[in-house]
Amino acid sequence: MLFILAFVGAASAETSDVETTWRLLDYIAVDYGGAVSHGAVSSPSEYAEQQEFAATVAAKLAALPPKPERQALLTEAARLQRAIAAKAEPEQVAEIAHGLAAALLAAYPVPLAPNKLPDLARGATLFSQNCAACHGEAGDGHGPDAARLDTPPIAFTDVERARQRSVFALYQVITQGLDGTAMPGFDSLPVNDRWALAFYASRFAFSDAAASEGEKLWKQDASLRRLIPDLKALVGMTPAALASKIGQDKADALMAYLRRHPDAVMPQQAGSLSPARGRLTESLAAYRAGDRKRAGELALSAYLDGFEPVEPALAARDRTLMERIEGAMGDYRAAIQSGENADALAGRIQVIDVLFDDAEASLSPDAASGLSTFLGAATILLREGLEALLIVVAMIAFLRKAERTEVMPYIHAGWIGALVAGVATWAVATWVIGISGASRELTEGFGSIFAAVVLLSVGIWMHGKAQADQWQHYIRERMAKALSGSSAWLLFGLAFIVVYREVFETILFYAALWTQGNGGTIVAGALSACAVLAVIAWAMLRYSRRLPIGKFFTYSSWLMAVLTVVLAGKGIAALQEAGIVGIAPLHAVPRISWVGLFPTTQTVAAQVLMIAALAVGFALNRRKVA
Repeated sequence: MLFILAFVGAASAETSDVETTWRLLDYIAVDYGGAVSHGAVSSPSEYAEQQEFAATVAAKLAALPPKPERQALLTEAARLQRAIAAKAEPEQVAEIAHGLAAALLAAYPVPLAPNKLPDLARGATLFSQNCAACHGEAGDGHGPDAARLDTPPIAFTDVERARQRSVFALYQVITQGLDGTAMPGFDSLPVNDRWALAFYASRFAFSDAAASEGEKLWKQDASLRRLIPDLKALVGMTPAALASKIGQDKADALMAYLRRHPDAVMPQQAGSLSPARGRLTESLAAYRAGDRKRAGELALSAYLDGFEPVEPALAARDRTLMERIEGAMGDYRAAIQSGENADALAGRIQVIDVLFDDAEASLSPDAASGLSTFLGAATILLREGLEALLIVVAMIAFLRKAERTEVMPYIHAGWIGALVAGVATWAVATWVIGISGASRELTEGFGSIFAAVVLLSVGIWMHGKAQADQWQHYIRERMAKALSGSSAWLLFGLAFIVVYREVFETILFYAALWTQGNGGTIVAGALSACAVLAVIAWAMLRYSRRLPIGKFFTYSSWLMAVLTVVLAGKGIAALQEAGIVGIAPLHAVPRISWVGLFPTTQTVAAQVLMIAALAVGFALNRRKVA
């Protein structure tokens, strides 16, 4: 037992010495430029400190346990001392110090990264409690106690200094303090709290605008993701080192984003909702700080970037739970817009967290079965494909009734082109540029609105023809004009849009299912759904041939009317999820997504508007007949 205790104590002392030596090297690399400039000493006190630190580095390296690499480290330490004694340029000293620090950690490894995702909201709280008095709430070094200190506190907003400092360096200073200054060590804090504090302090030098640009770079350029593959690489990387590979502007933007969103480099397990949880926590922290706009942006990001990627898979497993989460996150964004009490918002997040737990359990590999995968794959295609099928088949049946089969190729070109475009979009989004949750929602939203507007006019037109006593004369005398080139292209556009939006959604669902395995079962489910849809299409076309033309126009006009109302509700709901349209909850209204009914003022208003337009159009048609 005594041997074990002695061994543990020796290992702990070695780790402490390595960390202290690394911190001294980082300090030399960053601060030597304040002591020497162009071969002359600009600050004697700073220069003396640099010499002292270099000597301490050499002494601590000599005291480390023997290893083959230790002699090379001592040689580099002597080289560093000579460079400082010769008043070498800051760039040269920084290069030697950084190289020696990296070699030290390679020879004597110590923990270099947090073992879990840093909680930046916790970091903000800790900074306010422990650091703001000296460093200032904005990290500019002008806290209320700063004037009383002999050594001015570090300004984290100093961009040049921040470019030379890694998150790991900040973690080391937070842990051990800074000798000769009022900066104490916070080794009494839990490790994860110190990492959270280091990440939070590392953000101040880079703006939110730079972070937004960095997010675009990160999502669009796969080569950048290879440069920073994991959290260990992120915490050890300085903006200056990254700039040597991609340029300073890109490096600043990328670090601004990743230090705000370290979850971006965390390997996300299938079904993990950690990014969504993190964004919601940041959102609440921003709201408590009085930044309602930023809180809303983070809440929207929690949905689009955190939940939306797993939404298709969850919808296949448990659609009811998916809709509950979707609704709860929408209500949270609406509560931010209305200025709800922060504690009430915290309660909403707790409810969402519980729902997230249920979702992650539902998405776990153990929860999947062959039957559930088959049913999920089949119902997805049936649900997404039925709306498009009804519209396309109705148009084909209409052309047959009108004896205008020469226009049929426009319809077929529209839906076939939509299939090709949907697959191409998915391929480009997956392997070339990536596609955001907002883009997915905008595609569905605007596609639905466009289709609803076209169907509104088509439905009213068909209803008018059903009321005409001389429909046969109309078909023979005027159909050529009605189906001119522009009208044929309109039919092409309608067929393309209604099929494309469904293909796009369906492919996203299947892509999510495919990552969970059971590929053969998924294919079987899809083929089964295709067979059912084919039977429905055959039955509709067969029945429409036997149907008198007047009744055909009547039934078709009501079908178009219903689909107009459904698509209007779905389109506005998708635009709400993309953050384009606001959310005003209507809790008395049930959520019935398959008919486009959602419990918000905006979606209900859109459907009411469509119903009113249809009612007016149908009434005018009857007046013309009368």
